[in-house]
Order: sequence, then C-alpha cells, then structure tokens
Amino acid sequence: MNIGDRVRLLTGREEGIITRLLSDELVEVAIDNDFTIPVLRREIVVVAAEETKAFGKSAAAVESERKAASSGAAMAAQAAKKAGVATEAKPTTKGESPAPLKADKAQPAPVQKGIYLALTHQSPELLALHLVNHTDRTVLFTLGEEKTGGKYRALKAEKLEAKSASEALGHWHLKDFDQWPALLVQLLPFQFNSPDAFELLTKRLQFRAASFYTSRQPNVPVLQREAYLFQLDEKPAAPVALPVAETEQPATAPAAKPQPATDKQQLADKLKAQLTGNAPAKPAAVAPAPEPAKALVAPSHEVDLHLEALQPEGGTEGLSNSAILKLQLEAFEDTLSRALATNMHEIIYIHGSGNGTLRKELHKLLSRNRDIKFFEDSMKEKFGYGATLVRLK
Repeated sequence: MNIGDRVRLLTGREEGIITRLLSDELVEVAIDNDFTIPVLRREIVVVAAEETKAFGKSAAAVESERKAASSGAAMAAQAAKKAGVATEAKPTTKGESPAPLKADKAQPAPVQKGIYLALTHQSPELLALHLVNHTDRTVLFTLGEEKTGGKYRALKAEKLEAKSASEALGHWHLKDFDQWPALLVQLLPFQFNSPDAFELLTKRLQFRAASFYTSRQPNVPVLQREAYLFQLDEKPAAPVALPVAETEQPATAPAAKPQPATDKQQLADKLKAQLTGNAPAKPAAVAPAPEPAKALVAPSHEVDLHLEALQPEGGTEGLSNSAILKLQLEAFEDTLSRALATNMHEIIYIHGSGNGTLRKELHKLLSRNRDIKFFEDSMKEKFGYGATLVRLK
C-alpha cells in the first residue's frame, strides 16, 4: 500500500485515501475527505482500478473525488475571506499557507502545448505531483529536489510519451507548504525520424504562496481534471547545431599549389574537400583523467553532535546559535546518509537535553524519512533524554 491509494474498510462500507504511513502495521486514511483516522493495514483493502472499470464508481467514491477537487481551493478561499483578501494575493511569511486570488468570473485561457508539472488533489490536504506532456514529442525527464543546505536528491527518471501524464511522482501536504522543497526538472525532447536533435532543458521550481492558487486550471489536458499547473518549457528546446565531420587528408595526396581565390571560390573548395574526404581533420580533444572514487566509510555507532565533539580543534568562538545548529544538522545528515548507504541497522545520536531545540529538529527530520523504521529515546539510564536511537530499514 502507498500514499494516495484508494482503500475500503473491511469492517464497513466506508472508502478513503491513504494520506500517511504511520508504521509497518498502521496507516492514516482520509474518509470521504472530511476526517482522517488511523487504521490497521489488515483491516483495509486496496480498491483496484479494474473494479472501477467493471462496476463503475460507487456513490461514495464519486462524492469523495468531487470534494477532493473543490475543497482545497474552497478552504483557502474561506481563509482569504477571513483575512480580508480581495483581488490581490497577500505575501505570506514562513509558516503560513498560501492565500488564493479571488476567483475570476472570466473563463481561463486554454492550456497551450507544452510540458507541465501538475498538482492534483487526492484529498483536501493531500496533493499528488504529475508531469504532463502536452506535446507531440517523447520526453526523457529527471526529477530531483533541493534539500537543506543546497544538497540535491534525485527522485525519478523516466520516459514520457507524447500526450501522456506520468504516475504520481510524490505526495505533498498543504499544511507543510512552507517546507516544500525546490524541484529541479531536466527535460530532453525526442521525436522519431526528426532531423533535429534538441538541447537539454533545466527548470527549477520554488513554489510561492502569492502565485500558487492562481495557477489552478479547471480541466488540465491529458489528466482531464482540475490541477495546479506550472509550465516547464516556457522557452522551447533549441535544436543542437551538429559539427560537420571532417577526415584527415591522405599522406599520398599531392600538395595543392597555392592559388589566389575569392571568398566564393574558397567556400567551394572547402565543400569539395569535404565531399571527397580530403578535408583536414580537427585535433581531438583530450579528456581529463577521471578522479578516483572516494571510499564510503560507515559512521560510528554513536554520533556525538555536541559542538566540542564536532570541532575538537576549536575555532568556533563567536558562532551564533543558528550557525551552531546548522553545523550540527549537517553532521547529522552526513552520518545518516552514510549509515543508510552502508546498510547499518541502527545508529545513536547524542544531542543532549538542553532546551530541546536540536532534539526537536532531529525528530522532525527523522519523521519524514521513509528509510527510517522507527526512532526513540536511547538508554535513558545513561543519557536521559539526551540521545535518540534510530532503527534503519
């Protein structure tokens, strides 16, 4: 079972959508998009797509999808009305949900051909990410996100046929809008038998509250449903200018006598040399030797995140609290990624009790990592509440 799957309760007739995976045995299900409840996995069953095709959608499913498509914008409109929003979007500060513009009575302009990122409602608070190829070309794409500290994390790489949409590439909660990462999408168009090769397109998307809800389209092409739409190829991919292949002149060929020639005659001589294979070859570029790959070293079973342990040589005088916290979080992410890459089963982070800021940030990051089985306070008799045990999948 995955986030976004439609499920039915075995003990009743209710249907809903999985919004969170709470543990190996427990999931969170949004019933009729109105409220969420924790349910054991063994008490629900996934509603297969073939069932919908054979028997049609149930009344509960139809009502659920209708609410999912409209309630997200309706909830935001109510919030904007309370805040006094009229026809302009109010800039938000960190921690606020985006406020929509007031709905325009005019019909939206039709969606032009292009490649888009679409976010569709799975429930009032849950959005699914799709790539929509509304062009006549096949597109090869990669999708990644920028993590804390400007680090890149690759998520997906696939081929998207013309006039098609990808499966759900991820699920985001509206209540976490201020924590959504920036997306980095790379696109390479391709068309069979086309005489042109195209350059790679790179697009970085950072969502802003002032423009998010104004991107809502009632009927997105290919998906045929309402979505928040963002174009990725505002500037179409340019054809690549391919160099003309040239070959080396044979050693036995007699040297031509220099003769004065006009520009047209020089151009004609050059074309003739290329057609006969007598044009001089360009010197080949020498590729630099690749650097040897660095060996991946597993971290210690116990990682001390105190400043004096991270910087034993000193030199940290005058650092602000935010700079110290950033240094500790970078050490945490580095050791956790190495622990996952080297297949460690568990790791202990010693963060101290103090005012609890570092412990709170670590637990927030761990709760969002799908590679974490669980985490808990470690060895209270030794560390009290100053250490956290992380069990890895």
